[in-house]
Amino acid sequence: MVYRPRPMRRITPIIIVVVGVLALVIDFWPNLVLPVIGDSSGATRTVETKLGLDLSGGLRVVYQALPAGGKTPTAADLATIQGIVERRVNATGVSEPLVQTQGSDRIVVEIPGVSDPDSIRKLIGSTGRLDFVPLPTARFGSNTSPGPESATAGQPLPGAALPPLFSGDQISGANPGTDSTGGRAVSFSLKDQGSKLFSDFTTKNVGNFFAIVLDGTVVSAPYIQSPITGGSGIITGGSGGGFTAAEMNNLVTILRYGSLPFPIQEISVQAISSSLAGFSLDSALLGGAIGILMVLIFMAIYYRLPGLIADGALVYYALVVMAIFRLIPVTLTLAGIAGFVLSVGMAVDANILIFERMKEELRLGKSLPSAMEAGFNRAWNSILDSNVSTLITASILYWFGSSVIKGFALVLIIGVLMSMFTAVVVTRTVLRYIVRTDFARKARLWGVSEDEFLSRPAAGRPVRGEARGRV
Repeated sequence: MVYRPRPMRRITPIIIVVVGVLALVIDFWPNLVLPVIGDSSGATRTVETKLGLDLSGGLRVVYQALPAGGKTPTAADLATIQGIVERRVNATGVSEPLVQTQGSDRIVVEIPGVSDPDSIRKLIGSTGRLDFVPLPTARFGSNTSPGPESATAGQPLPGAALPPLFSGDQISGANPGTDSTGGRAVSFSLKDQGSKLFSDFTTKNVGNFFAIVLDGTVVSAPYIQSPITGGSGIITGGSGGGFTAAEMNNLVTILRYGSLPFPIQEISVQAISSSLAGFSLDSALLGGAIGILMVLIFMAIYYRLPGLIADGALVYYALVVMAIFRLIPVTLTLAGIAGFVLSVGMAVDANILIFERMKEELRLGKSLPSAMEAGFNRAWNSILDSNVSTLITASILYWFGSSVIKGFALVLIIGVLMSMFTAVVVTRTVLRYIVRTDFARKARLWGVSEDEFLSRPAAGRPVRGEARGRV
């Protein structure tokens, strides 16, 4: 009888080859550019390996929450500040920032690979209080009759303080946009109370000025051209030349994620040098390479032919996982590299279970193909239980851990999933072809004695207790 693989078995090698080729392209193609998923504007990004602060260097800033209005920040207030600061930093697109509390009034921010530290520090340190302030005509005049004072973008309001019509807590959403001349602007929408106040004010004050004030500084001071009754509007950069791209994005971030309940003051800033980061990276890579190399040598010596096949699958696994890291992208930290090495151990553990089971099946007198299939089938439940337990633990760490713990958990999750694919699919597919060759029918290649090894053809009758292979 001629062996005819099932349709899925014919497709599997093609899938393995296609995935491997794509991984090689993503890993080694220089300056590879891909579109940003979910971006309708057609934006692209360069595929690269992103490194965390402990590997690539970056910025470490410590802030102190200050009392305000006769109140001192509590632990709950500090947690609120931490959450707002973390969302602000994440919105800038930097990779895996670490934001954590320290003591009773400190916030520590670590940002890897920053390209413009000053803009990020300004965004973090901004309280983010936004006020919509009516400008009385007696002081500021109107569109047709200028008053003795004027509100200039980038400057504090002159003269005595003015009560706001409402504050930024009435904003329900904000997005970057453009004004009527095509300049950068920020569009916003208001909640019910803010929408009603704004509608009443603009209806009664057509031609008069009002100011949009952020942390005491005028952002824009437009005049009211017509009643704004739809609960939305735009903030422009005023007559000072408009917003820069960074200013527009920072304002959108502040409006989306809210103002800080207490002002914060920068008390220390430290740039992590690239020389220190390079030393950490070299050490981490060397340690990981030595660990993986020892695993490969052990598998080849102890398990012989299947061990060599497993080594090839592990190399394939490493290439695909690295491609996934670059594609997502995942920020690699020392903790992340530890998670990757741990996932290699999980992949090897699956192969060990399979190969030991294969030896047992061979000792029962089964043919080599049948022993191989039975080894995979009967080891599968143990492999599945072990990996699912690891995935559950890693998922809990990802959802409830800090930024560093999340990085470790994400790398471990990706590694475990890929290790199951390489151990059960890649290794099995290669072995299915190897065991049917004359070369493979030698006892010494499988780690068993000649007496324990029965090299029967695939079409031979199964012995008692033999498990038929499943896909």
